Amino acid sequence: MDVRRKGKGGGYLSEMKDKFGRPLHDLRISVTDRCNFRCRYCMPKEMFGNDFSFMKREQLLSFEEIERVAKIFVSLGIRKIRLTGGEPLLRKDLPVLIDKLMSIHGLEDVALTTNASLLERMAPRLKEAGLHRVNVSLDAINDDVFMTINDAAYKTEMILRGIDKAKEVGLGVKVNMVVKKGMNDHQVIPMATYFKKRGITLRFIEFMDVGTANGWNFRQVMTKKELYDELFKHFALEAVNPAYVGEVAKRYRYVGTNTEVGFITSVSESFCSTCTRARVAADGKLYTCLFASNGLDLKSILRSNSGDEAVRAAIVSTWQNRTDRYSDERTEESAKNKTKIEMSYIGG
Repeated sequence: MDVRRKGKGGGYLSEMKDKFGRPLHDLRISVTDRCNFRCRYCMPKEMFGNDFSFMKREQLLSFEEIERVAKIFVSLGIRKIRLTGGEPLLRKDLPVLIDKLMSIHGLEDVALTTNASLLERMAPRLKEAGLHRVNVSLDAINDDVFMTINDAAYKTEMILRGIDKAKEVGLGVKVNMVVKKGMNDHQVIPMATYFKKRGITLRFIEFMDVGTANGWNFRQVMTKKELYDELFKHFALEAVNPAYVGEVAKRYRYVGTNTEVGFITSVSESFCSTCTRARVAADGKLYTCLFASNGLDLKSILRSNSGDEAVRAAIVSTWQNRTDRYSDERTEESAKNKTKIEMSYIGG
């Protein structure tokens, strides 16, 4: 079903909806499958060692192809794009891509998810190119814990300097912490304390069964209720209303402040019914779910000399026929047996 709504330029855009009536509002584009971290829950060294074959340059979408795809998505009503990876700052000349995206008429917001290891150096160029916001992945404030998680000898000091630099140049900053029992659950309060003092939003992400490399089981999940109860022992919290339809984080505010804390609850309180996100992987495959097994090969269409209408039609057909709701249906058995795309490939 299509619903007509007024576009920013005064014309009308067709709001696509899938089989469950979910509109397409947000696009996440992975620009590389490479990462300089080897986090145990995402890219463990046993699977992503020195001999692992990452994508060659010609397998990735070029900046021109990403710009073309983005323009088509914007014509379908997309207003926000988030660049992901792997680690997107490893993609050479990324600010050039951001500048291209920001020139697209109708696109209102470009954001980036990063581990921030390169952010201190690159923040000024990213801001100059037009980037609005960064989400920084940081799973511990303690050095020993953090280095055990990233398994690549990166210390928290480098990440915190990157966060400070991003704020200094005027980028919006949020911090995301994946919480896994037995790994970093004892870092919840230290992380909350640190970022509350600095007025930075911290979001706790339940450990999810993305891909097949992380050995997920439900016993390792610290649920939103458990996280909230732990925080409430130390801080007074009040609920904050969602900012828009499809917002994934359950938001709270520290009482007496404007600083927020959030919970992303894909496991314990699934939000499939309001999911409005599509994802384009680094090699140009379009996925309608983070837990997908198969995607539409947009790159082949782009490189077949097809016009924009053919690309547009393929995207429309894929979204309108979408029926996935994996988190609603997840069981421990299905999590073990379903083949899923790895996080480093599809992006967060």
